[in-house]
Amino acid sequence: MAETREEWIKKRAYALWEEEGYPTGRDSIHWEQARHERDTLEGSAATSNGKEVKAKAKRTVTGSKTTNGVVKPAPKRTASRKTAS
Repeated sequence: MAETREEWIKKRAYALWEEEGYPTGRDSIHWEQARHERDTLEGSAATSNGKEVKAKAKRTVTGSKTTNGVVKPAPKRTASRKTAS
């Protein structure tokens, strides 16, 4: 039987409490952290067999246009100064 979302959060919050040395008054912080971790896990892409699918990283080009796969650096900008007349 698979555990429910609430059971997972409860177990994770308890583990966080133990890791911190059983502090008092931090139950809501541990619960929120566990809930956030679960939300993050649920937000990751997964296949039907449960294995995580890694999203392809977006490629960014910091230079100007490419030519034959070579990125040319963007021209440097110079500050324009207004002269007093």
